[in-house]
Amino acid sequence: MNPIVVVGIGLAGAADLSPTAQAAVDQATLLVGGQRHLSYFPSHAAPKLTLGDLSSALEQIQDHLAISPQKKVVILASGDPLFFGLGRLLLTTFSAEQLTFHPHLSAVQLAFSRIKVPWQDANIVSLHGRSPERLIQALQKGDDKIAIFTDPTYTPAAIAQLFLTLDLPIAYQFWVCEDLGSPSEQVQGFAPSQLLGQTFAALNIVILIRLTPTPSEQDWPHLGLPDGSFLSFPDRPSLITKREVRVLALAELDLRENQIIWDIGAGTGSVSIETARISASSTVYAVEKTVIGHRLIQQNCRRFAVNNVEAICGTAPDVLAALPPPDRIFIGGSGGNLSTILDCCQIHACKQTVIVLAIATLETLEIALHWLRTHHWSTQLLQIQVSRSVPIATLTRWQPLNPVTLIRAKLKSP
Repeated sequence: MNPIVVVGIGLAGAADLSPTAQAAVDQATLLVGGQRHLSYFPSHAAPKLTLGDLSSALEQIQDHLAISPQKKVVILASGDPLFFGLGRLLLTTFSAEQLTFHPHLSAVQLAFSRIKVPWQDANIVSLHGRSPERLIQALQKGDDKIAIFTDPTYTPAAIAQLFLTLDLPIAYQFWVCEDLGSPSEQVQGFAPSQLLGQTFAALNIVILIRLTPTPSEQDWPHLGLPDGSFLSFPDRPSLITKREVRVLALAELDLRENQIIWDIGAGTGSVSIETARISASSTVYAVEKTVIGHRLIQQNCRRFAVNNVEAICGTAPDVLAALPPPDRIFIGGSGGNLSTILDCCQIHACKQTVIVLAIATLETLEIALHWLRTHHWSTQLLQIQVSRSVPIATLTRWQPLNPVTLIRAKLKSP
């Protein structure tokens, strides 16, 4: 047997150990662990070393092994020591040849088994003494299943507050699993708003399961619909023209009544729907090349009771020639065809046509400006750099959105 054995243990204590793990504990000449872990073995004959100052504890383990090659150190750790546990630190201090691991069931395994959900595709995030950046990325990506190791700062309530503040166009069922494997075990499901202000046992793990959205009726604002109110791409929920950018783009379009408006690269239809709600007498043609995007536009139109948006499934510029001549054009995506799209817009534009482009990359900005200047369009640029506040434990920091450039273009007078 290697001189150091790391034994994973659950809240049921020694009763849940395998015969092999129990035999290793019985042979220990030094028993190491947290106070809770050591309390499971009150009558063990070996001296006990409580893990507090880890550096000091590791030195004492090395000193104990130096006394005799017959010494056996058993280190008790929660769950699977190599899964967000003590094992990683031990492998940086001792050689792999010195260590043997006997894992217990991890809290993640237990949590998913309790809520009866397969978890091979789950994203597992630890907030224990860590930044919430990975969790924010997972939420913005819209991962279907997220398991979160909490700590005294990032509690279930704090995680729920973070999710709500991000204002994402997706919904999650929050599961809080407390004291898994013990007689006091509790597993409860919540909507995120229900968690605010609640407290739980110190040993808890949070599981997020993404929900299939259902239409809802609300008293929506006249302008600036929340990003989270739109049904969105399941694999890219944050792929939407953000509310702040959308509002400024609508202002740049200078909308009037009884107009024909093209929305090219309409995505989920957020700009089309906001435009249609502002000018109910106008007709908006929402052009989107993806089938799922086309369906989302139709679903969002029903969601917001908008009936003056025509969803067109097809690639620009191919489908543009069949549309009525536009008074206003918004280009939110071009699929690499920006120059040919603008060629088609020029053919169908009238003297009063206004084009607004939302551009995220420098290369596309260069293409747009070159085309507009060489085709006699006057331009006005608006650089948008917006940050939203995000709670970080008891503090608040800024979470920047991607910068966007709006170009407003009109044909130059002869």
